[in-house]
Amino acid sequence: MFNLFHFSLKLSGFPIAKAQVDFEEILKVSEEDYPHYIEKRKLEIVNYHLKNNPFYRNLVGQEQVDFAISEWNNLPVLTKKNLQKPLKERLSHGYSEKSVFVNKTSGSSGDPFIFAKDKAAHAMTWASIIHRFGWYAVDFNNSYQARFYGIPLDFVGYQKERLKDFLSKRYRFPIFDLSDGVLDGVLKHFKTKKVDYINGYTSSIVLFGKYLQTRNIILTDFCPTLKVCMVTSEMLFDEDKVLLEKHLGIPVVNEYGASELDLIAFQNKKDEWQVNSETLFVEILDENNQAVPYGTEGKVVITSLYNKAHPFIRYEIGDIGILDVKSTVKLPILKKLIGRTSDVALLPSGKKAPGLTFYYVTKSIIEDDGNVKEFVVRQTKLDTFEIDYVSSEALTPEQILEIEKAIATYLEPGLHFTYNRMTVLKRTARGKLKQFQSDLPPLR
Repeated sequence: MFNLFHFSLKLSGFPIAKAQVDFEEILKVSEEDYPHYIEKRKLEIVNYHLKNNPFYRNLVGQEQVDFAISEWNNLPVLTKKNLQKPLKERLSHGYSEKSVFVNKTSGSSGDPFIFAKDKAAHAMTWASIIHRFGWYAVDFNNSYQARFYGIPLDFVGYQKERLKDFLSKRYRFPIFDLSDGVLDGVLKHFKTKKVDYINGYTSSIVLFGKYLQTRNIILTDFCPTLKVCMVTSEMLFDEDKVLLEKHLGIPVVNEYGASELDLIAFQNKKDEWQVNSETLFVEILDENNQAVPYGTEGKVVITSLYNKAHPFIRYEIGDIGILDVKSTVKLPILKKLIGRTSDVALLPSGKKAPGLTFYYVTKSIIEDDGNVKEFVVRQTKLDTFEIDYVSSEALTPEQILEIEKAIATYLEPGLHFTYNRMTVLKRTARGKLKQFQSDLPPLR
């Protein structure tokens, strides 16, 4: 059978076949030998960037390229603010913006930036994803996916994503309007298509689950081919998981990832959040950037072991987590993740839009010059929102006009926005900056 998904990756220059072979070799490393594998990869990636990446060498503050693993704890913790400068200033020697995979973070932590992966590293990311989804009999070349994700609404961006969806054998439900009338159409799709699995933003799928609940529907009664549902990008609460598994009629798998890195943790068949120890090194650190014992809460700090184009070494992702006391170097288990929730915006027309909708709106103000450093969007009334932002230069009237055009496109016309340029933004007690906040009563 022709493997369309693999072919599309290969066509884009991602060496997926080699990546899968390399990934399988990592999986074969024994528990006993795994600490050596991790230390070797850490040493190689740090020395590579010290030698080939002036941005990282300057950040570390040393000219040496013969780094010793005993110095690991002396390396700086890389924050998102460090990365808010033009991408070309952060790339390693031998890489250009045209030769790498380039994307933008969602800004869900309030600190957006543009990042890059070399194509071999991005292929390793896909090898990791393919492996983990395979735990649940999902085959990217053959399994049909119902996808609850956003989609650009400009003509070129929309068509590009639809083509990617076709090549990846999936159908995308735009999440910008999840009112009952729209969800009627979503349900109809499941009634007429042989869907194998669901994947998408937690809050969007939970809204669909609540829609099914009010109608006393079990989705597999209409779509018996469904096997599993993977939720991502936002926290899945226990009560929502119970609701989804009842009304979808399938297991719900919790995924924790970051576009600039990889899948970070993925729920295994034992219902454990198994951390990716093949392509990442995950640390839990205290406020002094020292590792804490298993079972202790701390900052999630991650090293990408294969990305040579751009350094993600001891990178603070902005979340708080706990590794289980039964963790090992080869099999770390994430016991708890604190944060990553997203409110739902309720609009005058009756539309319900997940807070992540604002990711697509705020793309309008995320520029490679790093002007906008942080932002939060607050809903104060049904039709009224405030954007607080920190920037080097104030937003111009032209930029604001473009933002409001995007808001009208992605949400609905007639909404009122005010823009407040701030010197600092209020954070939670744990230092988390929540990109979307609603002051309205919770959606029931």
